Amino acid sequence: MSAVPPGPLGPLTWLRTILFYIHIALATLVIGLWGLPRVLRDRRHANRVATVWLRYLLRCARWHLGLTCEVRGRVPGGDCLVAAKHQSFWDILCLAHALPERAFIMKREVLRVPVMGAYARAIGSIPIDRSRGGEAMTRIGAEVRAAMARPEGLGQLIIYPEGTRTRPGERRRYKHGVASLAGATGLPVVPVAVNVGLFWSRKGFPIRSGRSVIEFLDPLPPELRGEAVTAALQARIEPASDRLMAEAGFVAPQRPG
Repeated sequence: MSAVPPGPLGPLTWLRTILFYIHIALATLVIGLWGLPRVLRDRRHANRVATVWLRYLLRCARWHLGLTCEVRGRVPGGDCLVAAKHQSFWDILCLAHALPERAFIMKREVLRVPVMGAYARAIGSIPIDRSRGGEAMTRIGAEVRAAMARPEGLGQLIIYPEGTRTRPGERRRYKHGVASLAGATGLPVVPVAVNVGLFWSRKGFPIRSGRSVIEFLDPLPPELRGEAVTAALQARIEPASDRLMAEAGFVAPQRPG
């Protein structure tokens, strides 16, 4: 086995990727505009439209690209923090499709995107201004607690502890956002491992065929706080992601000690 993603890269792969992006752009516009009146009603209706959109995009990936996503582990329900390895836009789609009441902590710029931004806000996603550092996390903590107090609750709030997309085999220092939110809210933390970057790169082009995997791992012990949360996430997510990538034929580069 070699340290390269599986699957060939030929002219047909590039053509399929282009056709896929055209298809999902049109589908996003049509489904988004069709469901927009429902978005204005409440989060429950917004989530229903989002589920239709996500299901259709995953089908498009199978039709155009031969790309599927296997979900392993116990999918959490209720209010929780979902801390996931982030390798591409594909893990965003797969996670959101798997979770019943999904929401994201995302860059505030995304919420300004027409149609998509309206849905992201309607399902309960929370913007983050990275330039504000600790002040931003304090504000997010207040928003999360306010969402938990709503009759419908918070749902499953997805956060990427690395803070950015990574290449297969790449390891970045985990940030403290998940630990801060867990300490401020008492929410359970569910780690998620992925191998999706082998098929859909962080740049998103081209996209390979195959069966990607996202795996929900056991929740962290509730007594963990602070730096112990961050350390436990990295200790669980990284080896599990390496294992999933190895199953697909990828050998992660050797990491120092």
